Amino acid sequence: MKFNVYGRKVEVLKVLNGWEVFYLSNDGKKRIAHDIIIPMDLKENEIMGYLDDLLHEWATPKNNQISIIE
Repeated sequence: MKFNVYGRKVEVLKVLNGWEVFYLSNDGKKRIAHDIIIPMDLKENEIMGYLDDLLHEWATPKNNQISIIE
């Protein structure tokens, strides 16, 4: 799942033991987001709400929402 989180692109992938989060660049590269940890037991439909709770400090007047991309 790819998200635009207050203007920053992140990808959340389900892995064997939980979730991994990556920062996405505009040129197609990605790097692991060590600072974003999603609990293993969180369901897919709860990810967006969790990102909102965790990362609301990223919000600005211009970038004030989270959306799914792709």
